[in-house]
Amino acid sequence: MQQFAGTALDAAAAPAEAIGVVAPVTAQTLAARIDQVPITNFHRRLLFIIGAGMFFDSFDLYLAGTVLGTLLHDGWSTLPQNAQFVSFTFVGMVIGAFGAGFLGDKFGRRFTYQFNLLIFGLASLAAAAAPTMGWLIGARFVSGIGLGAEIVIGYATLIEFAPAAKRGKWAALLSLITNFGLLGSTLLSWLIIPSYGWRGMFVFAGVGALIVLVLRKSMPESPRWLDSQGRTAEAEAIVARIEASAAGLPRPPVPLVEAPRVRSLPRGTMMRRMIVGSLLQVIAAIASYGFVVWVPTFLVKSGVSVTGSLGQTLLMSMGGPAGAFLGYLLSDRIGRRPLIITASLLAAVCGMAFASATSAAMAVPIGFVMFALVFFLVSIVVAGYVPEMFPTPIRMRANGTCATVGRLATIGIPYAVVWLFTEGGVIGVLGGVTCAMLIQATAVGFWGPETAQHGLDEGDTSMPLRA
Repeated sequence: MQQFAGTALDAAAAPAEAIGVVAPVTAQTLAARIDQVPITNFHRRLLFIIGAGMFFDSFDLYLAGTVLGTLLHDGWSTLPQNAQFVSFTFVGMVIGAFGAGFLGDKFGRRFTYQFNLLIFGLASLAAAAAPTMGWLIGARFVSGIGLGAEIVIGYATLIEFAPAAKRGKWAALLSLITNFGLLGSTLLSWLIIPSYGWRGMFVFAGVGALIVLVLRKSMPESPRWLDSQGRTAEAEAIVARIEASAAGLPRPPVPLVEAPRVRSLPRGTMMRRMIVGSLLQVIAAIASYGFVVWVPTFLVKSGVSVTGSLGQTLLMSMGGPAGAFLGYLLSDRIGRRPLIITASLLAAVCGMAFASATSAAMAVPIGFVMFALVFFLVSIVVAGYVPEMFPTPIRMRANGTCATVGRLATIGIPYAVVWLFTEGGVIGVLGGVTCAMLIQATAVGFWGPETAQHGLDEGDTSMPLRA
């Protein structure tokens, strides 16, 4: 792969006037220039670098299912130990999500991204060498710190480089790449575990993460963050390189305006967005860990064989990439708010329809649509909308705090699912998911700002960059 170093991206910084930008270098015009540049190979390579790390993050997270089953079958672990493995993973992810926000705003996106990738890469290799289950659980806790941080930093970093007119589309594309980690983990477990054992899964994840770490050495720092730290000359050099890579390409009609800039939001606005962002992260966790991962169990409890349940779940899960791809197609054509509200309402209807299905012929297509809607919402909400709500100087901390609330919810969601299933069966569980979707539609409808086609550094979202 052609890296950042040694390409047009690393050419000497050309004067802004030489590439058609006549505004002086100021904090405002730097942000506007990023929004004005069309998509180039610079953005594509950046997507590859960030997407590769996010893929291995997702792969490492989802490998738990097949690995834990193998450990239990081989007598290497017990059910309580498997539960500890899962629990310690989520505790580590809570710490990682919270810490990444502060590190990202203090030391930069690039440093934090490299640091957390190193953590879960080395921890995965330590897990592969585990002599005991206790060692494996401890390594998984450390790995969880890196896994939780990767999600916070990855999405927010990409949107800081993407032009406003394509920001939602590229965030959704990154979400699509990330979601293939589940498919990759499932397929490779079928190939690796029978021949090399469960340790091979951790080796693949760890080595892959370290390879991406080396590739990311040429990844530039976010010019928006550099600018927010007063390092305008460095930010200007990076923006000029991005512009140089777009030489000769038509530019979108984004004016170089002196948009108002803030380092933080008014207290009332900040609190409202923090509440909305945290709520959306919790509901994303409810949809993922309260429905998606429980579908095989629901089918088995409904009388479907284990083999049949896995086959039906596989068919439904194909809706995941379809939903993320739909987010890629629509996120910049329609505002974030109407998309989130509409998809949430449709998911509420599909949830109850799935719970009421009386045959596989009904359940599979409804489940496919439900999977598509869940991952469509994740591709818009988690990948773009939540980090977009906050200005650059506090984006990582605010996004990390919202993600931390969502991760905390994942600890209690499995117990809530068990209780709802015991009390009301599948209808009880899907009723809870439906309520969550209705709450999401209401919250975004009344309190969520519109972020599509807005500059990340405007300070408010009352006026779009273009009509």
